[in-house]
Amino acid sequence: MSTKFTRGSFQLMKSMNRSIILNMVREEGPISRAAIAKKTSLTPPTVSNIVKELIETKFVIETTQGTSNGGRKPTFLEINADQFLTLGVDVGTVTMKFLVTNLRGDIKHQYALEIPSSPTNTDILDTMEEGIRYLLDKAETPGKFLGIGIGMHGIVDPEQGLSLFAPAFHLRNIPIKETLEKKFKLMVKVENDARAMTLGEYWFGHGNDIDNIVGINVGNGIGAGVMVKGNMFHGFHNLAGEIGHMTVDLSGPKCTCGNYGCLQALSAGPAIAERAKKELKTGRNSKLYDLVEGDLERIDGAIIYEAALENDDLSIELLRQTGRYLGIGLTNLIHTINPERMIIGGGVSKSGSFLLEGLEETIRTRALTEDSKNTSIVLSKLGEHASAIGACVLVLEEFFARSEH
Repeated sequence: MSTKFTRGSFQLMKSMNRSIILNMVREEGPISRAAIAKKTSLTPPTVSNIVKELIETKFVIETTQGTSNGGRKPTFLEINADQFLTLGVDVGTVTMKFLVTNLRGDIKHQYALEIPSSPTNTDILDTMEEGIRYLLDKAETPGKFLGIGIGMHGIVDPEQGLSLFAPAFHLRNIPIKETLEKKFKLMVKVENDARAMTLGEYWFGHGNDIDNIVGINVGNGIGAGVMVKGNMFHGFHNLAGEIGHMTVDLSGPKCTCGNYGCLQALSAGPAIAERAKKELKTGRNSKLYDLVEGDLERIDGAIIYEAALENDDLSIELLRQTGRYLGIGLTNLIHTINPERMIIGGGVSKSGSFLLEGLEETIRTRALTEDSKNTSIVLSKLGEHASAIGACVLVLEEFFARSEH
């Protein structure tokens, strides 16, 4: 064995051990050095040396001393959460949201910009740059930033950091990573927004206790993030999770993708609004008229939810019907992937119980086995910030990378 190989192996082992300890402090801290040694089977001197390095680099800090069992009181370790920051961007179809989080996912600053109508590739990149620059300037110590994460709707190539196709804008091949890294001299990670949402929930939300989850982002479009054994599944051409274009009704309405009866054409925000307008034009009585002062073009998912809260029969019916359509799509996912939990986020998820009632009823009726009928389905814990927080996690993943990655 060559000296070079031995040295390389030693560095790799040290890196793996560092990763193990850093993640243990992040997930289980405050925790003592002795507890880390016991749980990892690493020797106490190895743990002490690596912890010393982590303290010197300011990723870890010592906190209050624990209770003594006769000897010296153990000093606990925890992540130095506010020492480093990440910046996340959620590129929706109308609005671009920006936020800064610490290492625990706590939001420190946030900002939003409208996306220009019929934007070009340059418009999208310029809007990103404006929002990112605003938050970097707002931070007192910009040197603390570890990187920038982008959650982009549509199909992306995460390796190249490229937006391959953004259907809402009819744009292709937006060089996000290349452009932003050149502008800001920071690491940039790019992912689909639904996958980013799922990643955010896996780290800081309702997915942090299990490894097999599906996150469904239901807003102006519908997408999903599929996580298997703690790893995001992308598929061969980065198409995995495009469930919005799963056909659920062969004679259904035309979708923006050109096909008919897509889940998105029946369950996304614009589809709900269109069904509401159609019903109202037939003479249905509803509080929606008053809420939009007779201007039916103002109807959107948020107003329908508002009317449902006021016990408006039409709005409740519309949301339950949306839940039933979603239930068909989710039943197909259960039969294909069989996740332990499904997490629903995005604007439409704010409809809460109205949506879940129809959704769960459909799954109970259509799923094959008792276990699959009872698949855990919850609303996003991170809410409207889920995709942007998930974009921050894209950066955190690099710094807390586990040895198997």
